[in-house]
Formats: sequence, structure tokens, C-alpha cells
Amino acid sequence: MADAATPKRHMKFPYTFTAKMVQFPYKYYINNCWPYKYYLISVLLVSPLFVKITSAVNSPANKAKWYEIRKKELEPHH
Repeated sequence: MADAATPKRHMKFPYTFTAKMVQFPYKYYINNCWPYKYYLISVLLVSPLFVKITSAVNSPANKAKWYEIRKKELEPHH
């Protein structure tokens, strides 16, 4: 049974989400619809900036600084 080749044919109507994702015409949309094309380009261009911001914000020095700021905010003023 496992040796038999399974037929490679598409469903007439893709009922499952996975089947819809497989049969979606990605190439057509990327080539003919500008929002898809520019979205992909912008994600590639902005990703390094987001990585740099995330690493700066989550650095141990920055976390310690914010811990001190929050500690001062929660202290009583009297």
C-alpha cells in the first residue's frame, strides 16, 4: 500500500483550510497585485530594523533601567 503512488489531483472545491492554502494562486497575486508585492518587499526591508529595536529594548541594561523607573513610581511620595 505504501509503495503505490497516490494520484496527484486537486479537489474540485478545497474544503479544508490547508487545501485552500495549497491551491491559492500566490504567483498570480504577487505578480499582478501591488499590495502583495510591496508588502513582501517592505517586510524584507523592515525586518532588520525590528530585530535591532527588539534586541535594544530587551537588553539587560534597559530592563534594569526600566525596573528602577517603575520602582520609583511605586514608592510612596510621603
